Amino acid sequence: MTQIVLLNNVDHADLCVVQGYGPQFGDAINQALVFPTEFDALQREYVILFRQDDQNGLRAVVLLGLDRDENLYLDGDAWRARHVPAIQRRGPFSIGLSTDRAAGGQNDARINVDLDHPRVTMDGGEPVFRRHGGATDYLEQVNLTLATLYDGLEVAGPMYTAWAEAGLIEPVAIDITVGEGRRYDLDNVLSISRDRLAALDGPVLERLHSAGRLAPAFQVASSLANIDRLVEMKNRKEGWA
Repeated sequence: MTQIVLLNNVDHADLCVVQGYGPQFGDAINQALVFPTEFDALQREYVILFRQDDQNGLRAVVLLGLDRDENLYLDGDAWRARHVPAIQRRGPFSIGLSTDRAAGGQNDARINVDLDHPRVTMDGGEPVFRRHGGATDYLEQVNLTLATLYDGLEVAGPMYTAWAEAGLIEPVAIDITVGEGRRYDLDNVLSISRDRLAALDGPVLERLHSAGRLAPAFQVASSLANIDRLVEMKNRKEGWA
């Protein structure tokens, strides 16, 4: 059960959020949903892949582990990477949309908080509001994280559709061998084809570039090189390295 309410500095003046990472916060996962607005940072450390959702659309994920509920980037309460996916950084917060009639019916984005989230506390943790009611530096960072998610949701669908129409997205076979022959086969995943990306002709290349969709395609394609890092992390964790 969740108790999601609109965040405000009156009812939640003493609200604090526990920091760090761990299974108790939902971080023991082997994949995390990600968005194009963070591909530039993600491609330096993670493998970015695509899966089809229930509506036959695409969603991007990063590979965090090989076994179920395995996050190789977790080390105690720390996440050993320079960039943590925004969906995991947001903690108990989410974006709520309301219609602002005074603004001609435009959607007004506001911050919601899940008061039943395991990170929420009134004693200890990082305060959300200052004593006079202003936002803390932590809440400002939350705002930036939520903006990454909100903007990412806006651009993801059209971007993935444009890539598919350009013939860039293809199934990819990922066979990983670790230790003394333990094998993992990743099924039903897709990526950006390096060959098709390199073979783009002028009009398609210009169209993708002008729409800001070319650089993220290269970022996804280059992220596949991080499979070697994942293998190294798995071998080290299991004592095989």
